[in-house]
Order: sequence, then C-alpha cells, then structure tokens
Amino acid sequence: MSYGLLKGKKGIIFGALNEQSIAWKVAERCHEEGAEFILSNAPIALRMGELNGLAEKTGSEVIGADATSIEDLEKLFDAAVAKFGKIDFILHSIGMSINVRKGKHYTEMNYDWLEKGWDISAVSFHKVMRVAYEKDCMNEWGSILALTYIAAQRTFPDYNDMSDNKAYLESIARTFGNYWGERKVRVNTVSQSPTPTTAGSGVKGFGGFLGYAEDMSPLGNATALECADYCVTLFSDLTKKVTMQNLFHDGGFSSSGVTQKVINKYDVE
Repeated sequence: MSYGLLKGKKGIIFGALNEQSIAWKVAERCHEEGAEFILSNAPIALRMGELNGLAEKTGSEVIGADATSIEDLEKLFDAAVAKFGKIDFILHSIGMSINVRKGKHYTEMNYDWLEKGWDISAVSFHKVMRVAYEKDCMNEWGSILALTYIAAQRTFPDYNDMSDNKAYLESIARTFGNYWGERKVRVNTVSQSPTPTTAGSGVKGFGGFLGYAEDMSPLGNATALECADYCVTLFSDLTKKVTMQNLFHDGGFSSSGVTQKVINKYDVE
C-alpha cells in the first residue's frame, strides 16, 4: 500500500546490488511512495548488470561512482543537481571487509585490508556527506541515512573489523549530523537485524547469527522490506526532528537480555 509519503522528493540511493539488497528494497519502496532518485554503486558492481532492471522498474538513472573517491562523488552530485536541483534524501548502504572475505581472523588482521574496508564501509559516508555539504545540495528538512549493525556495540564472532567500521560509521553520523543540523538536515543510522543479503551472508556463521537473533527478538528479525518501510518514514516529513540517532530496527533484539525461546534451549531440567 502506498501512502504518498515521498511525493515530490528527490534523492540518491547508494549500494543496491541485487534483489536481496536492503538498498534495492528501499529503492522500490521510495518509488512506490512517489520519490525520484538516482541509483549509484561502484563500477565493479554495475558490471553485474542487475541494477539496470531496478532502474527500469523505478524509472531511475544509474550513475556509477566509487564512494571512496571525492572526484567520483563530485561528478555524481553535480549530475543529481543538474537533474533534480537540490535533493531531499540520501541512503548509504555500503560495506565491505576484505579481512572477512579472505577469512583473516581479527587477532591477525591484515592492516592494509583493514584500511581499505574502513574507507569503503565508514569513511565513504563522511565523503558522501562532505561533497553534499560543500555543494549545498540538500533541501531543508532533508534526510541522510546509513545502514549499520549492532556489532558496533556488541561482540559477534567473525564479524571481524566490520564491527569497528560500523562503530566509526555511527560516530560520523553523530558528528557530521551536528553540522547538517544547522542546515535543517537530519542524519541517522539504522541498525538493522541480520539480513540475508549478499554482504551479510558472507560472514562466517551467518546462519547462526540469523537464528539466534530470531530467537532473541520478541518480534522476530526485521526483513529487508520492513527495513525499507522504516527508511521511507525517515525520509518523509513525519520524522523532521529525528537526527544524530542510531535507530535500532531489530524486532527488540537490542533491548533483550534473554527470551524464553533461548532459555528453553538451555533448560535441561
């Protein structure tokens, strides 16, 4: 069901890769709610070709950009301004750890890989906001979001340096959010349940993550589509005064000490 929450709004969505991507679902829901937007991903992701189908479905333009490159981002935002004028929302759904991909244990991590993953997963959010800030291309009461995970606050085996990347990402949102607030633009992170995306499924033991979170969440894990619905509300005018927050969208996982489901699994009496 569409409510017209984003009618007339323009934006940029980073990170849609395939139908499992949260950013993909966000794009679909934003379109259904009346928004127009540019889809952007790294050139290597664009070569997979799947994003063209989403662009056709949503009537969107695809513009490749390496989010770690200021030059690429400047070209992207110039194109967005030329197309839309000022924009109303940005979604940063970007993350990658080479240490995770190559199975390098946290205690033995490769620091060159760490630096690369940190740049892609966290610093790119600062770069995106910096370019948008310098070009003054956000409308008042605009909304900037990045996706994160509770591993920024809690320890999860094999999530590795992505935990550190997400912690830094959330800090950037708070710090840069202060400056964006002076322009009446809000900046938040959404801490989503573990979600079976291409990136998430690459973490060792992900099936265990998923099952445990389901049992520990009173409402169960939030799906990618449900996350997209939440992002729509945060792009809408209904949340104008919500900023500099890390917003948990996880079925209650973040507030649960233990649930009866988990107790039952260990109750041997």
